[in-house]
Amino acid sequence: MREVATVTSKTMVTIPARIRRKYGLKQGTKVVFLESEGSVRLVPVPSISDLFGIDKQHKDILLQAVRELEEEHRREARE
Repeated sequence: MREVATVTSKTMVTIPARIRRKYGLKQGTKVVFLESEGSVRLVPVPSISDLFGIDKQHKDILLQAVRELEEEHRREARE
């Protein structure tokens, strides 16, 4: 679905309500603007509290990656 907003005289834009609800944008939410091939993306930046516990679903993969890095560091130290 397409949403249209207007840039004000103070270069501000109101994000349409449907988009705010869908992506959980609320007062104080940080966003980053990404430029790409003549367009601009607005991407929400999650807060630290939003990220708490996110690693639980990937625990096994993360532990394996840490073990591999430790082993690589040990090999490099021996050489």
